[in-house]
Amino acid sequence: MATVQETLAEIRRGAEEILVEKELIDKLESGKPLRIKAGFDPTAPDLHLGHTVLLNKLRQFQDMGHQILFLIGDFTGMIGDPTGKNVTRQPLTPEQVKKNAETYQQQVFKILDPDKTQVVFNSHWMNEMSAADMIRLASNHTVARMLERDDFHKRYSNNQSIAIHEFLYPLIQGYDSVVLEADVELGGTDQKFNLLMGRELQKAYGKPQQCILTMPLLVGLDGVQKMSKSLGNYIGIDEPPKDIFGKLMSISDELMWRYIDLLSFRTLAEIAQWRDEVAAGRNPVEIKKAFAEEIVARFYSTEIAAEARTGFENQFKKGELPEDIPEISLEVGDEGMPIANLLKEAGLTTSTSESLRMLKQGAVKVEGEKIDDKSLVIQAGVESVFQVGKRKFAKIITH
Repeated sequence: MATVQETLAEIRRGAEEILVEKELIDKLESGKPLRIKAGFDPTAPDLHLGHTVLLNKLRQFQDMGHQILFLIGDFTGMIGDPTGKNVTRQPLTPEQVKKNAETYQQQVFKILDPDKTQVVFNSHWMNEMSAADMIRLASNHTVARMLERDDFHKRYSNNQSIAIHEFLYPLIQGYDSVVLEADVELGGTDQKFNLLMGRELQKAYGKPQQCILTMPLLVGLDGVQKMSKSLGNYIGIDEPPKDIFGKLMSISDELMWRYIDLLSFRTLAEIAQWRDEVAAGRNPVEIKKAFAEEIVARFYSTEIAAEARTGFENQFKKGELPEDIPEISLEVGDEGMPIANLLKEAGLTTSTSESLRMLKQGAVKVEGEKIDDKSLVIQAGVESVFQVGKRKFAKIITH
């Protein structure tokens, strides 16, 4: 059985900050299963590996025997989380909230054990709250303190509007911790203000205060900006296995360790051994393959993960083309189609701007030949294999 210090070392792994660590140690030393809360707004979920950083930490607590309270903010979702927003965010309708909440549950249980996870909706208690109750809740915080929050402060300083209902969001998130009697609440680094609100309100309502654990934002495939679908530097958990594997193999050897720390379920001892082996001369590519196989297996199966690894090795180590290159027929008209538009229409890029960026980087090939001419127009009658990056292929037939 792990000691408290060993358990704490696992909890610290990948975490940005623990508040207050001494209190967390006291809770762990009590030997009682802790109530671990994390809240998620049911905005349209399309989860990528950046989202799973927090989910992985919940799974870690789950494996330690603690109770996971997976809170779906169906009530707060109709307010809209103002965190990081420079404008008032449009609230969701009840129908949108319900639909998104169902999809969220389908995706998160690819990581969490559904039998060991208590899913709760804050509408269950917030719908019962009277106007008088809400006023009493609001009396526990001041406008001055609200304006200390970075995003509110910036908007106020720039004379941008802040709706009164936006002040209610952190109050309700904090009140959720009161109702659930959370011992620990997890959130991203951008949620620190809201997480601290839970501590304050628990104290105001005479409850033991929760500890806070913040998790960092995962850097995307470009190694610079946070993982984001809009930036095209993401790995979606619903992507095909070969794409997940290939994208993970594309990250730098240095960034690999950060990904492993935040995403792998391997023990600290195993990861330390990997580091020692690389320091002693082992090729980090082999470590990366093992890690990529682990991630694919998490969302699919060990058999499918092994197939993805074999496919990658056949394609890139032996220089073979993938066997399942999609065939796409495009109508380009009498004047042809600019290559940037062609790549987008074929699904090899998400936008013409990404196409132009990949052309500039020399990441586009036609029949194995590198193409960097952004002004190139593809005429009708072409039947060739186009490649973008190391993983995206399509046989394009133009008419």
